[in-house]
Amino acid sequence: MSVDLPGAAGATVLLVDDNPTNRYVLGTYLRRAGHEVLEAEDGVSALELLRQCTDLPELAVIDIRLPDMTGFEVCEIIKADARTAPLPIIHVSASAISVTDRAQGLNMGADAYLTEPVASNELLATVAAVLRYARARQRAETLATRLRGLNRATLDFYSAENVADLAARAAAGARRLFGVDALVVVRTAEDGLVQMIGTQGGTAAAVAEPPERFARAVLRLQSRDDAGVRMEVVPAGGLAGRDPLTGGTRALAIASARVKGTGSAAGVVLPQDALGDDDYEVLTQLAHACALSLEALRSYREEHTLALTLQRTFLPASLPATSLADLAVRYLPASQTAEIGGDFYEALPVPDGLLLAVGDVAGHSLDAAIVMGEIRHALRAYALEGHGPAVILSHLERLLRQVDSPVGATLCVALVEESGGAVQVANAGHLPLAVRNRGEKTYFVTEHGPMLGLDLTHPPAVRVLVGPGTQLVMVTDGLLERRDGDLDEAMQRMADVLTGAAEDPEEVCELLLAHFPPDGRDDVALMTARLR
Repeated sequence: MSVDLPGAAGATVLLVDDNPTNRYVLGTYLRRAGHEVLEAEDGVSALELLRQCTDLPELAVIDIRLPDMTGFEVCEIIKADARTAPLPIIHVSASAISVTDRAQGLNMGADAYLTEPVASNELLATVAAVLRYARARQRAETLATRLRGLNRATLDFYSAENVADLAARAAAGARRLFGVDALVVVRTAEDGLVQMIGTQGGTAAAVAEPPERFARAVLRLQSRDDAGVRMEVVPAGGLAGRDPLTGGTRALAIASARVKGTGSAAGVVLPQDALGDDDYEVLTQLAHACALSLEALRSYREEHTLALTLQRTFLPASLPATSLADLAVRYLPASQTAEIGGDFYEALPVPDGLLLAVGDVAGHSLDAAIVMGEIRHALRAYALEGHGPAVILSHLERLLRQVDSPVGATLCVALVEESGGAVQVANAGHLPLAVRNRGEKTYFVTEHGPMLGLDLTHPPAVRVLVGPGTQLVMVTDGLLERRDGDLDEAMQRMADVLTGAAEDPEEVCELLLAHFPPDGRDDVALMTARLR
């Protein structure tokens, strides 16, 4: 009675022996057991055969006594080459049969050692055992590689900026995992539209004129009421006609996933013949991670829109029209966070002239937004009461102490006097006011006190002489500060840019944003004023 052992399925075996009779006998045993046999009569020809093979044999049976080199040396060369090192080797010999010989063969990297004459059942049982172990090891290594690739792809999803980008990353991840071109179909809850991204030679791109019936059929494999992941193998042309991946000539493996309670769904499509037994589970995990990331992206987009709307309610609806100056402002919220920032600005006609202010509450959080709103409304109230810049800072310091503010803030306040001949500047730890008098170089009013919220005394305001055409520029650190940059150098660059800038405040704003493009990590508030 024959026993079908795991690992005994037919394999390609390299048989190396200089004796034609031995090759015939051993080759016959192997062929009758269902194996394909490649033969070589010496070490050099065996190594050359391995170099020329596109697909390596699964096993090598090597005689020890070869005419050009020993089987030990052949084994050593095979194991020293990264390409051939995984090849399992069985040594056979009729003369090198001592314990020392057997130990040497195993130490050189052989997996088994047989002495001749070899009985057919012993040879085939040893071949089956070695193949079983080698295939199990290969399967484990392949699965480990797949799981590492799956982890990499999943982490890559977190960097997606939009739905199309996520689909492209998923398609590229599937291409890396399985080594074949893939399709990814996604649908978001709010728009119901299907996007299809495919790979062509490893590069992900939108499918030109995607067949919408095919794409929707992929997602309909799983009903709207069914959450989780579903795996399907669809015969060639079995989904709404010819598919754009194989042209409807090969069966497709499709993993579709849907997030419970939402309309977010994703489908990953591969040729079925590209997958091994363990690959279906990896493919379903990839589809599930894509669907979850799709829903997270949708939630983030909604949260970011809500945060931005709330943030803008704390800022002035428009700049005032005043005879003292022409004003321009730019406000750019951070694009890489959904949290509410604390940057703000204010421009307000007051009894003594025109009050300008730019501030920044520490952090990105609801607390920061609340403190920002409190400071801005209190600033307006104190200014309309007729207080000067330094007194306003002192009052704000007392306010933060009384409300037990959880965060601090920086704030620069400038009062353009009604006469237009001077500006009073009080700075609580903020970036300094930039001043460019007509025809002169830009300079900074560097005098400042501590930031608000530290319960410290604030110094008197500094009075700066100005005239018609003088430019005043106030910014928050989101414009200039970078993780890998020097703030002082950035401020000097800003001064150089302003010195050569046009007089129109709107053009000044655009020029600064062009020279210091925001990196999306922090809010940017920028206000310019040209005195009349």
